[in-house]
Amino acid sequence: MTSSLLSGAPTPEDQKLDQALRPRNFDEFIGQGRVKENILIYIEAAKRRGEPLDHTLFSGPPGLGKTTLAILIADALGSKLKSTSGPAIERPGDLVGILTSLAQGDVLFIDELHRLGRVVEEYLYSAMEDFVIDITLEQGAYARSVRIPLPRFTLVGATTREGLLTSPFRARFGIVEKLELYPPEDLEHVIRNSAARLNVPIDEQGAKALAHCSRGTPRVANRLLRRVRDIAQVLGAGDVTLDSARQGLERLGVDANGLDPTDRRILQTILRAGGAPVGVKTIAVTIGEEEDTIEEVYEPYLIQRGYLEKTPRGRCATDLAIRHYGGPDMPGTRQKAIFGA
Repeated sequence: MTSSLLSGAPTPEDQKLDQALRPRNFDEFIGQGRVKENILIYIEAAKRRGEPLDHTLFSGPPGLGKTTLAILIADALGSKLKSTSGPAIERPGDLVGILTSLAQGDVLFIDELHRLGRVVEEYLYSAMEDFVIDITLEQGAYARSVRIPLPRFTLVGATTREGLLTSPFRARFGIVEKLELYPPEDLEHVIRNSAARLNVPIDEQGAKALAHCSRGTPRVANRLLRRVRDIAQVLGAGDVTLDSARQGLERLGVDANGLDPTDRRILQTILRAGGAPVGVKTIAVTIGEEEDTIEEVYEPYLIQRGYLEKTPRGRCATDLAIRHYGGPDMPGTRQKAIFGA
């Protein structure tokens, strides 16, 4: 339960509450200041020229607002948004159906862009560059190619693994922006705004405690707020204070450093190697987690917090990790400070 709570992958509850908590315009979008300012400039320039916005690529860990930005872009352009994902487009025919349903100036949002099949990706090249798509009819000696013109549209792609995109594909995006993990002060703002919309009383110290443990991610901040709200309503006075936040986080398995059980198992697996680098495949097998989840969800936060380093030979724990999570039973560690797994 705790692993999924902080993993960053959207849950049905997240999707249900997205409409209630999602910013309605760019003014309400908190954080990612540089990205937001750049996008607003590009949108205004495109509108003044009377052209569609250039194709846009957002990359970064899950839960930072890539989908929200696509929605806000379409709204700011006065365009319709059509959403899909890489895994949902299995065949070129699926892509043709989507592209031919677009109208002039529409925004097509494709999430998990790195999971798009190579054949489908190649069909997108001409659609993005020349706004045409070539399809082959019949087979063998009767095969013939038909070129279908497309309306000028804007493709907004989102990926958590930009490195998996091919160079030709990435080069076709005129706007490329990377979203970064949020600082605690921005997450406090997110939590207070969400608490107000959910009618959850929260004080400054309670918001700070949740922000500190939200992994730099608004989605996780909102999850923690909802779960701590539940605990405060049943076991406390109903409002989220420092005490109720700490009690809730402890019940959720989140320690004083904001790390959850999976974070700690990753670090302990590396610490048990006695200082030798550990490959992500070994970590995945040891803790029973997918390699992609470790790389996309857990590693960015552990690196940002200074507990983990990536090297060409594998993952290494830092001195900070040794101080907080090392123990006498683990070779190469210096101090007993393992928080309960």
